[in-house]
Amino acid sequence: MVGAVLVRHGEVVGEGYHRRVGGPHAEIEALRQAGERARDSTLYVTLEPCSHHGRTPPCSEAVIAAGIRRVVACHRDPNPLVGGGGFARLRQAGVQVDDGFLVPQAVRLNWRFLAALRYGRPAVSLKWAMSLDGRIATVNGESQWISSPQGRRWGLNQREEHDGILVGSGTALADDPRLDRRLGKAEGPNLRVVMDRRLRIGVSARMLDIPGEVVVYTEEEPGLASRRLSDRGASVVHLPAVTPQTVLADLQARGTQSLLVEGGAEVAAAFVTAGTFERVGVDCAPLLIGGQSALGPLAGVGSSPLSAAPRLRDLRVQRRGDDVILIGFREQCLQDLYASVAG
Repeated sequence: MVGAVLVRHGEVVGEGYHRRVGGPHAEIEALRQAGERARDSTLYVTLEPCSHHGRTPPCSEAVIAAGIRRVVACHRDPNPLVGGGGFARLRQAGVQVDDGFLVPQAVRLNWRFLAALRYGRPAVSLKWAMSLDGRIATVNGESQWISSPQGRRWGLNQREEHDGILVGSGTALADDPRLDRRLGKAEGPNLRVVMDRRLRIGVSARMLDIPGEVVVYTEEEPGLASRRLSDRGASVVHLPAVTPQTVLADLQARGTQSLLVEGGAEVAAAFVTAGTFERVGVDCAPLLIGGQSALGPLAGVGSSPLSAAPRLRDLRVQRRGDDVILIGFREQCLQDLYASVAG
């Protein structure tokens, strides 16, 4: 997620952003808008201009050819194909380069891209809605709807920002979710993923009626159930053990860069225990559900001692209707991402 602004003699002469994968980069969009006015201007850009031929030609060469005098960037691109090469090429051509500005904001903007590079697997967000007393359902399993309409729209926005959405078989059976994008902000359908060790999901699941790929991970041997799901268009992947690590490894091989984990409590706890998550987003509704056996957002055995519990940093608070949205990052994740972009 990259934006670029060209400024000449105190006037903005060009702006652009990277609209879609494979499309022109932000620098190119800004240069096209500026035309000849780009010469002797300063380019402000979120990320180091690329220096390699990928889906598009190198932006650093276009910047040099346009006669840009100075480039101001937030941080280097940790992609091994770039990794400071863009800055080096610009300096070699006589362009003044300054970086290290607004790094926390830039890292927060591009954390999915940066985390996928750093960890060699899809970046993971955990998301849930809960009552003020920490319940995600009543004692009878009722959960629709804890969050407000505005809160649910926030949740749908999260789907637009991730390549895939994952739930466990319990959530798939109890809620029969579609797991699709509905706001039209991202191109194409998203990947839908189910962790289903015993292959309990049925062929009538609503997610199978929505365009786009559905991947079901199971420990069951291939048989009639998997063939029926395959006939409905699902990709059934048989693994010796269905864990966050094995699922993320397969998703990485499929080109998935980011994953939104929507539940349930056992699945979310498995990702927390494995340490395979970067961000947590919680919709906290002003409800008091109660009930000693009512489910909380994280099941499993939990953290013990308390000092072993993962801590979140950079916690942000938003309001959506009457709901409070809390978003924070795993502490070690932020440290790793800052280190990855350091010059």
